[in-house]
Amino acid sequence: MYERKIPLDFSCGISIAMEVIFSKWKFCILMELDKGTTRPKDLVETVTGITKRVLHQQLKQLEFYKIIDRVTYPEIPPRVEYFLTEDGKRILPILDAINKWGLDYAPKFKEITGLDG
Repeated sequence: MYERKIPLDFSCGISIAMEVIFSKWKFCILMELDKGTTRPKDLVETVTGITKRVLHQQLKQLEFYKIIDRVTYPEIPPRVEYFLTEDGKRILPILDAINKWGLDYAPKFKEITGLDG
């Protein structure tokens, strides 16, 4: 992990949460892992637009913070599966609420920005 230049404010829960789970991809990865234990190959296929390299970095960070864990099977070729820890499962209601808000807001977002996706 990299060394922070600005110290983290441990009295602000939002700054801690942002440090641990905020990124373009982590929410999507966590939502996919909620569907069950998953292999990296499956995640690359289901998380639209993510590269193998970025997926590996994001999984490594989530594992470092103990939001997910992995099992490596002693097979040839090696098989690795990821799953949510208890702390990871506690994030899911928040992600569901954010997802619902985003879907509800999407029509207004399209209208304001003129984007059509």
